[in-house]
Amino acid sequence: MSGPTYRIEDLAHLTGTTVRTIRAYQDRGVLPRPERRGRANAYTDAHVHRLRQIADLLERGYTLASIKELLEAHDTGRGLGGVLGLVAEVDGPWTDEQPSRITRAELTERFGGTPDDTAIAQAVALGVLEPVPGDDDLFVVPSPQELAVAVELHAAGVPLSAIADHLRELRTQVEHIAVRFLEFTTEHVFARYLDGPRRPTDADAAEAASLVRRLRPLARQTVDAELARAMRVSASRQLRRHLGGSGAGLAEEETRLVRIPADTLRAVEELVGAEEAGTFVALAAEREVRARALDRLASHGADRPNDHQSGQGG
Repeated sequence: MSGPTYRIEDLAHLTGTTVRTIRAYQDRGVLPRPERRGRANAYTDAHVHRLRQIADLLERGYTLASIKELLEAHDTGRGLGGVLGLVAEVDGPWTDEQPSRITRAELTERFGGTPDDTAIAQAVALGVLEPVPGDDDLFVVPSPQELAVAVELHAAGVPLSAIADHLRELRTQVEHIAVRFLEFTTEHVFARYLDGPRRPTDADAAEAASLVRRLRPLARQTVDAELARAMRVSASRQLRRHLGGSGAGLAEEETRLVRIPADTLRAVEELVGAEEAGTFVALAAEREVRARALDRLASHGADRPNDHQSGQGG
């Protein structure tokens, strides 16, 4: 045996774990047993490296059972580097935005000048702010853009409690979108790498990691495009509704159920999409009504005798 050796107590101290945990790992088969030297057990740097690998995988959410499989694959030469590279790619940042820091005094200034410890506590609970250990007046801001949105909303008159409630609701909906996007891409793209009869090789994992890098921006691009479309449609409806009831001379909209043949509705949905079908039908009906009104006016004008004809009749 070459290199330094350690007692179990020294190994625990060096790796930030406990003697009990090391023995449990040995019993579960994820950590090799030490070499026996006389009456003493000798651990090596290989044990140090393995314990750090285990800690890293546990932090990423792997179970001891799956860690055992991964490490056994590594020990039999089937590779671990590619899988760990894929894990690192997935766990890496999904945005180019860089965290920043902000003091409690700066927060107070940006949100109107009145200290609000309750609002700060809510922001910490939501992860908008992260306390800096050892400094009660300093916070990490994981997403400066998100904080900037809150500042603008508050400046526009939205209470901080309402902003926090809105973020909770929005986060639930966005997490649902993220899960659906991942399920979709896993089913159609990554299943061939991850769900086969054998554990992925380093080459498989490296190719999957490359795909993650390529597909990563697609989620945001899709959400950005769909959000822009939805905001345009919804904002237009909101404006018409509020103007209709504001006394600005427009009658308040009334909604009625109208039966439309199924074939017609399907044709409309194929043309403009299911979400836009109602708006399309309403606008098409409005255009037809206006066209007929113009026809009536034109017909009525044509039926009147013109001045030349009136003069001849006199």
